Amino acid sequence: MGSVSHLLLQLVVILAAARLLAWVLRGLGQPPVIGEMVAGILLGPIVFGALAPGLQAWLFPHGQLAALEGLSQVGLVLFMFIVGAELRAPGGVCERITAAGWIGVLGVLLPMALGFAIAPHLYQHLAPAGVGFWPFALFMAVSMAITAFPTMARILKDRDMTRSALGQLALTAAAIADVFAWIMLALVVALISTHGGWSGFARTLIGLVAVAAIGFGVLRPLVAWILARHAADGRPGGVVLSLLLVCTFAMAAATEWLGLHPVFGAFLFGACLPRDNRLLETLIERFEHVAVLVLMPVFFALAGLNTTSDALTGTGLAALMLILATAVIGKVLGAGAGARIAGLGWRDAFATGALMNARGLMELIVLKIGLDAGVIGTEIFTMLMIMAILTTLMTTPMLDLCLRGTRPPEVATVAPPRRY
Repeated sequence: MGSVSHLLLQLVVILAAARLLAWVLRGLGQPPVIGEMVAGILLGPIVFGALAPGLQAWLFPHGQLAALEGLSQVGLVLFMFIVGAELRAPGGVCERITAAGWIGVLGVLLPMALGFAIAPHLYQHLAPAGVGFWPFALFMAVSMAITAFPTMARILKDRDMTRSALGQLALTAAAIADVFAWIMLALVVALISTHGGWSGFARTLIGLVAVAAIGFGVLRPLVAWILARHAADGRPGGVVLSLLLVCTFAMAAATEWLGLHPVFGAFLFGACLPRDNRLLETLIERFEHVAVLVLMPVFFALAGLNTTSDALTGTGLAALMLILATAVIGKVLGAGAGARIAGLGWRDAFATGALMNARGLMELIVLKIGLDAGVIGTEIFTMLMIMAILTTLMTTPMLDLCLRGTRPPEVATVAPPRRY
């Protein structure tokens, strides 16, 4: 079979499995992304490779997946561009910024502290050869601290809680937590890419600051002027959208050149855009559906191909349980404690902790960055991927348990949440 035909067959299998599992999980009250992540694991060596190793090896030959890798990278860049464009404080943030700050900060600090605490044990048994302890420990801390803002938004929308006071507070806290965690991740990747050399690390950080300065100091006012002149209604046409794509890929290439990951540049440029909901709706309509429905399932499949069944046997299973317990306890107690300090009752505090425990796609992006950088191996990647799925799966049941018999009051909102 020709290479193009083989690629098309791979896409048929990946997209069909992703849509089928998304449909099944959606029927169980879960966001579609969980089904698509599960589909990625099923197509990997743990399930498909165990049931039909010859067929799986023929369909996804090791070392011959460059085309799929390219598609997944484009999907990641487009998705993170939209995430950056969407990142904003929900309505009335000035009234709840202190409360959201307590939730967001403690919802990051406690999981990070627990991640550091378990890092020595995991490093001894699971760290790749040649990786220093501190880069590994820092990455484990960051991987525990991620909250999936888009996944949380989807869960809240499905429960008609997007406009509730609790929902708005949780979304604001998640935005704070994710910005904090992504800054930490950028520092970890910079440290890894320079092999621990402080001079190289400093150059990478200076380069990242320069890219951010160009984005916010030059591109932001330039794009705002272009949009005001050529898209006053907030709905740019093909030429302006092409320009936005050029800037997105240029920023992604810049952070890749710095030794970081392209998603950082794409996210930065998205964050540079004017906070216009009409513009956001156009970007979602034109770009996100292609990225989410076509390209992101490819990313999930490639992630699944990097898993290993060794993570589910013997000491690997014990390590998985340790990681899962650490992730859940850190997020639920950390965010819950922040909510209590902010004045919420016990029920709402634990509901907030349950929402912050959702990790979804954002966690998987972080894990793939760590795997590509070489700071984690396939065994711990598999454990963390399973943790991301399970913590997101348990969010809706935990939320139902915490809010049983209550109905949150409705308030105004600003940004429309997306399907992830």
